[in-house]
Amino acid sequence: MILSKRPRSALRAFLRSEASGGILLMGAAALALIVANSPLAESYFHALHFRVGPPWFSLSLTHWINDGLMALFFLLVGLEIKREFVDGHLSNWSDRALPAIAAAAGMICPALIYLAIAGSTPGLARGWAIPAATDIAFAIGVMAILGKRVPASLKLFLTTVAIVDDMGAVAVIALAYTSQIKGAALLAAGIVMGVMFVLNRIGVKRLWPYLVLAALLWLAVLLSGVHATIAGVLAASLIPIRATPGAPDSAESPLHRLEHGLHGWVAYGVVPLFGFANAGVSLAGLGTEQLLAPLPMGVAGGLFLGKQVGVFLALWLCARFGIARRPSGATWLQTYGMCLLCGIGFTMSLFVGGLAFSDPALIDEVKIGVLCGSIVSALAGYAMLRLTASRKDAMTDAQG
Repeated sequence: MILSKRPRSALRAFLRSEASGGILLMGAAALALIVANSPLAESYFHALHFRVGPPWFSLSLTHWINDGLMALFFLLVGLEIKREFVDGHLSNWSDRALPAIAAAAGMICPALIYLAIAGSTPGLARGWAIPAATDIAFAIGVMAILGKRVPASLKLFLTTVAIVDDMGAVAVIALAYTSQIKGAALLAAGIVMGVMFVLNRIGVKRLWPYLVLAALLWLAVLLSGVHATIAGVLAASLIPIRATPGAPDSAESPLHRLEHGLHGWVAYGVVPLFGFANAGVSLAGLGTEQLLAPLPMGVAGGLFLGKQVGVFLALWLCARFGIARRPSGATWLQTYGMCLLCGIGFTMSLFVGGLAFSDPALIDEVKIGVLCGSIVSALAGYAMLRLTASRKDAMTDAQG
């Protein structure tokens, strides 16, 4: 429950829920593809467009999932970012440097590759941010399948890079994919945030006032023209936290309690539901011409090539010039395997694709590119980590 008084380590809970949630997400995506290419396809797509709510505030089921439930996903992302900066592995500048550099390079390279492939095609340059973010749940899920073959340092580093990566994705969504701004609604959002700030400053520790105000903030941001999910990150920044460095999370910390309460719902409910609602694409008539079209090629190339090149090159250069060292206990080949997994951009890439394009045909092309790029990255990363683990074990046995 959200009001649990016994929070444990948020990082351990995060890794466990993301791993099992990632495996569930894979199943949800596979199920969506199966349903979208079965006799149930018409019912599936019709249900996603079914409008829910009163006449004055009616949204399609897809919009409720993408704009409503995904606000909880972004709330959790915001809580994780704040915790890591205040009370975690990003709490000092030296710890922030390597993940920040790797995440930045891992966003810039995919965007450049996408633009090189698809940018010259009229109307497609708007999708440059689609391959720029890593899906934490999916990537950690692949690592979970490998178990102890993957050093814990790589899991931690991948998580940290992905959290910094999410910060960049949130900024991109707010700045690049915002429609016409409505001043009155934006002012209302500012007032709600002001009230949350005052509650934080005067020491209010109960969660329910913040949750009520967060709901109002979501509505105001939705009406303002800024994408509604940004409200989740804004609300998270105003939830109080009690820092407990080097110790289990504080039972008196509202942020820790809320984060623990949300993890299960988001990992096992919101994200798989989002995957099921957004991964379904009809493959009927899909041929080489469609696969090699600029949009899916740009997205897949950005994810598979751009991510691994950007993150690995950043790590290598930082180690080469003494800025930082690679994750402890991991070889360069294992580190490269982790960089391959960074090309899994499933959840955030599908989300940004829906913001970048409104044409259903283009959105289907985005889905194809995301699926291809993410699956190839997952398989390549899994194979590399499995191979390097087996090689390391064989060397250990030979030395023994």
